[in-house]
Amino acid sequence: MSNLTLNVNGTMHTLDIDPSTPLLYILRNDLSLQGPRFGCGLGQCGVCTVIVDGTATRSCITPVSTVKGEITTLEGLAKGGKLHPLQQAWIDEQVPQCGFCQNGQIMTAKALLDKNPNPTDAQIREGMNRTLCRCMTYYRIQAAIKRAAKAMVAAGPPSKDAAEKEVVA
Repeated sequence: MSNLTLNVNGTMHTLDIDPSTPLLYILRNDLSLQGPRFGCGLGQCGVCTVIVDGTATRSCITPVSTVKGEITTLEGLAKGGKLHPLQQAWIDEQVPQCGFCQNGQIMTAKALLDKNPNPTDAQIREGMNRTLCRCMTYYRIQAAIKRAAKAMVAAGPPSKDAAEKEVVA
């Protein structure tokens, strides 16, 4: 066991844990975050996806000791009680059926839009192609990503004042 400090959704957590423990287990079991889920345990389905320093990361196969930088989970997307545009688009497009994959879909889409704020349909399909949905709601997922992209571009980059208020809050 060792003391490791993790920055999760903007909050620092120091935990006495086995460094080889998968990040997913720490997030769910130690920090009680329910967004990332256990799916395949092999990093193939994507339901465990979180964002680590801007990169969509499969937390079920990522040893916690290898994580450096900020970890963002589904719970960390909403700010000040306001849903992230992706979360709102998911609701507006009525994406979920069973809902099991939605964490992975939203977090992968977030990383995609952070790198490419105005993706084409082909770029969305390519960016999302390893995140599986058992219910086959891929067309609604694509529509939600396009809706969120438009909303995010329309809103523009966050102002410096808004970013400072967010840190203080």
